[in-house]
Amino acid sequence: MHHRHRAAVNRFLQLLGFVVVSTALVAPVAHAVDRSKAPIKKQQASTANAKRVAPARKVAANTRTVRITAKTAKVPTRVAFVPAKQSFGQIAGLHEVSDPLDLKSSVALVIDQDTHEVLLSKNDQAVLPIASLTKLMTGVIISQAKLPMDEPITITQDDVDTEKGSRSRLMVGSTLTRGEMLHLALMSSENRAAHALGRTYPGGLEAFVVQMNAKARLLGMTDTRYVEPTGLSSRNQSSARDLATLVNVAHGDPLLRELSTSPGYEVAVGPKTLQYNNTNGLVKNPTWDIGLQKTGYISEAGRCLVMQTQIAGRKLIMVFLDSAGKFSRLGDAERVRHWVESMPALAAPLQARAVANGAQPSTFAR
Repeated sequence: MHHRHRAAVNRFLQLLGFVVVSTALVAPVAHAVDRSKAPIKKQQASTANAKRVAPARKVAANTRTVRITAKTAKVPTRVAFVPAKQSFGQIAGLHEVSDPLDLKSSVALVIDQDTHEVLLSKNDQAVLPIASLTKLMTGVIISQAKLPMDEPITITQDDVDTEKGSRSRLMVGSTLTRGEMLHLALMSSENRAAHALGRTYPGGLEAFVVQMNAKARLLGMTDTRYVEPTGLSSRNQSSARDLATLVNVAHGDPLLRELSTSPGYEVAVGPKTLQYNNTNGLVKNPTWDIGLQKTGYISEAGRCLVMQTQIAGRKLIMVFLDSAGKFSRLGDAERVRHWVESMPALAAPLQARAVANGAQPSTFAR
């Protein structure tokens, strides 16, 4: 009887030892109390405890890892639901229009500068935001005003972009000449430089914008409207046909030709020297002969590009608007170039006309 009672006690203590080890991970204080009440088989309980603690901690660690992974996994899920902002051309469905060259620009126009022959046309009458192509008209107004190009102009808080919040290396207080400001505006699309040019125009910014629109009407650019000199506003709008007219006029100005096609330019701002580069990589390509160019981009306009160039002896004006993809506007220009070069029927007579015309620029008419 005594033997059976002792055996029962041992089994109870073993069972109690298991419970103590299991609850020790959750309540270590209770574990200490239970251990003081069960000194018998202390060594055995300690050994069992050591065996069970290690895997129990591993499980706890794994549980924490799962929680961290789950929290991190939620981040891309939230981002995925943020829709990309569509351009005006995408909203209007212009990208659904196909063309033989499979251009990525929803609007395109290629015109012979001498004969005014339209070689390629795609949605050329659509009126869209033109982004920094605006600066080409800014350059025309500044150049034709015959203002002193060596006059110093200082960037002020008024020149800081509040439309898009874009950055600039021309800090408030930076001073450059008007010529340097025009160079940076046309070559590297410097927004503060372009705004400062309009702000310091005789009569101020409002008078400058009036002149921009007056010049557009004088040139017959009936689809065009300007509200500021940088292109940051989506209310600056035009059509490919109007922009071809503007490119032709701007190309007739030697200063605008030189500044817009400059590969790079350094300016001294205080103790610093800032290096600026052309936003159009094609000007550094020796296989291209570009007489004038301007790029542009805001989300509402997509990627834009206008150029005057010579291909296979033919002087061409190219306009690409609302191109989808960072380099697609340059790719579209390359596609047009290869197409013109591969068409002897286009190239041969054009070379003859170029020689006959003495390579003199003609007045462009719509």
